[in-house]
Amino acid sequence: MNTFVEWLKEQLSNPQIVFLTLFLLATGLIVSYAGAILAPVIAGIVIAYVLEGLVGRLTVFGIPRPVAVGFVYIGFIVFVIGTLLVVFPVLYSQMTQMVQQIPSLLYRGQLVLGQLPEHYPELISVDQVRDLIAAIRTQLTDYGQRLVGISLTGAASIITWMIYLVLLPILIFFFVKDKKKILNYLIQFVPKDHELAAQIWNDVDIQIANYVRGKFWEILIVWGVTLIAFSFLGLNYAMLLSFLVGISVLIPYIGAAVVTIPVVILAWAQWGWSSELAVLTVTYLVIQALDGNLLVPLLFSEAVNLHPVAIIVAVLVFGGLWGLWGVFFAIPLATLVNAIIVAWPDSSLPGTS
Repeated sequence: MNTFVEWLKEQLSNPQIVFLTLFLLATGLIVSYAGAILAPVIAGIVIAYVLEGLVGRLTVFGIPRPVAVGFVYIGFIVFVIGTLLVVFPVLYSQMTQMVQQIPSLLYRGQLVLGQLPEHYPELISVDQVRDLIAAIRTQLTDYGQRLVGISLTGAASIITWMIYLVLLPILIFFFVKDKKKILNYLIQFVPKDHELAAQIWNDVDIQIANYVRGKFWEILIVWGVTLIAFSFLGLNYAMLLSFLVGISVLIPYIGAAVVTIPVVILAWAQWGWSSELAVLTVTYLVIQALDGNLLVPLLFSEAVNLHPVAIIVAVLVFGGLWGLWGVFFAIPLATLVNAIIVAWPDSSLPGTS
């Protein structure tokens, strides 16, 4: 106990550690209690990271930064408008059709499950099948009620979403255009003795920028390749399922495993136990393998040196704390924790004892 007290006194005597601790605590409290209010700001910062990478590429070729910002921002607005007008209507239409198909899927599933006791009586009984079917029905009913609740809530908050649609592009523009001004303004509130925080921030900033930009391009590439493959094979709901596959890369390991279920189920509902189902499954697994073993190493130039177990734990912990944002930033946040551990003051750092 005395050793811990002495260690604590030593750490608190270092102003750099005190500042870093207070900054992390304040940031965590703000995100926890004001995350919903600041959602447009957080989203704007994320998108600004993506656009900043494109601006940086253009400035390398001698294009002035204001001109590069203008080109990139106009391209971003065109991309968003095109997505809203072309892609989202197709996604909504296919989602509606898929929901309408759920009763027939459930009926076919009951028939398949009902045959299991006949073929494998030593493994599963009729009562177990009935309990399983009842549980599935309960879950589907619960999901249906949640969808109705979400739709009603969405209808009630449409004004909020319209405000976000107006504010977000404005925030993104100024985050990219006035990046240096904003950073210089914030730095004046930071104590002069902040070498530790600066060292950690430099490491984490590189990781966050690399992660956000890499994930953006990974989503687009995986979505596009999967859409081409599913459309070529004639799979129903190709746009919707490929979109889910693309979004699944946000959640390492877990996302790919979860999205596999609707892909295989809908393919089975369309083709049954056939060669088409086998070809689609193999194609899907090949895409997943290429994503993990080829695309990710190419996109993420700054390697994220975290063990898979650490990544999964980070997804569970930060996702439980902050929902979708916690899942998206699980790897950068885990990197932050790792950077703090690595850079924790020792005798080689100034201001330490």
